[in-house]
Amino acid sequence: MIILLRKRDLVFSCLFCCFFFSLAAVLWGGNAVPAFHVRDEVPVTVVIDPGHGGEDGGAVSPGGVAESQINLAVSLRINDLLRFAGVQTRLTRSEDVTISDAGLETVRQRKSSDLKNRVKVVEETENTILLSIHQNSLPSSPVTHGAQVFWNRQEGAEELANRVQEALNASVNAGNDKHPRQIPDSIYLMKNITAPGVLVECGFLSNAPETERLQTPGYQLRLATAIAAGYLNAGTMEKKSGE
Repeated sequence: MIILLRKRDLVFSCLFCCFFFSLAAVLWGGNAVPAFHVRDEVPVTVVIDPGHGGEDGGAVSPGGVAESQINLAVSLRINDLLRFAGVQTRLTRSEDVTISDAGLETVRQRKSSDLKNRVKVVEETENTILLSIHQNSLPSSPVTHGAQVFWNRQEGAEELANRVQEALNASVNAGNDKHPRQIPDSIYLMKNITAPGVLVECGFLSNAPETERLQTPGYQLRLATAIAAGYLNAGTMEKKSGE
């Protein structure tokens, strides 16, 4: 038990070292952020999108754990870490609610409105990058686990996905490396924004041990640290390549 605890503490310490090393590199390099369509006169804003919310719980584990609250918990931690690093951020939601228009009668109408309003948040935010946070589920294979990143078709998104995936592989996917993929056009939010965007599936709610981990604050912070470090690493690499 003592050895296991020490290993866990060591891994967690390494995660924080990774994040703060990336932060130091960004500060040393002059507030570098991913280039995408960066303009000096308009700072980049990272829109952090906790998927689902409210009556739309998203994927649900066999034990009844819905993804929406896990998405929110991880997203709030990413928001805190990036803001601490000097990155301008915006959340699509900060509570367990939908962001649909008021007065809609059916669940279908509210879900459609919610997605359109998320697109609106991204599109009305000038010079932005989207980080959308979700949980996966594959009931036909309850042993499948791990965090995976998907990117949209906008310039810069694939490079950002690669950096975030590398950080997740090093921190939570040990021995189970995932590869980032282009997201299908069937995903409304990612298809309809004109900004670079990545969607992070943090884990599988169909996998019981992973579901337990995903509900713990420590593991949520570990995920958030990896995602934030991946973003900052992408920015540092872009800065160096332009020097």
